[in-house]
Amino acid sequence: MLLISEQTLRLRRFFSCVLNAVLRSEEQRRARRRTKDTRLETTSNCEVCAKPTPEEARQWSQSFDRLMRSPAGRNTFREFLRTEFSEENMLFWLACEDLKQELSTSAIQEKARLIYEDYVSILSPKEVSLDARVREVINRKILEPTPHTFEDAQLQIYTLMHRDSYPRFLNSPIYRSLLRTGSCSSSET
Repeated sequence: MLLISEQTLRLRRFFSCVLNAVLRSEEQRRARRRTKDTRLETTSNCEVCAKPTPEEARQWSQSFDRLMRSPAGRNTFREFLRTEFSEENMLFWLACEDLKQELSTSAIQEKARLIYEDYVSILSPKEVSLDARVREVINRKILEPTPHTFEDAQLQIYTLMHRDSYPRFLNSPIYRSLLRTGSCSSSET
């Protein structure tokens, strides 16, 4: 009986230590994310948004690629995604585009880690919807990240936005009002 009690105590201590370590780690990760979120979100908001004309906005209906090539188009589409609670798709796509421009190995590693924590990790509140195959590829590539670590995932999210959100965007009040007024919303100016 005494032997079981000692083993039980050891197990309790062990699990208590593990739990405390996990909680400390999670607190540190959240603190890092709070400071990094500000930097990443600011970077995403910094796109220059010249006020589009109604004609430019009409051109966005010709193709999703045209919309995504336009900073004002991305900002307007992002505003729409926010109303659908799927803004993380655009934020992820923009973060991947930013990563592709990076040349510094240490910056690539840091940005890849942040993208993983913010959008791929199942613990992230901004997790994007990826299939198991793509997650598996990312989990292998993240060990030695490159600017193209998230390429498959970025394409999957781009396709999701194109097929799912883009048609609704074209019928949304946000887009319809832009066709009439030809100006960016106040959140982009």
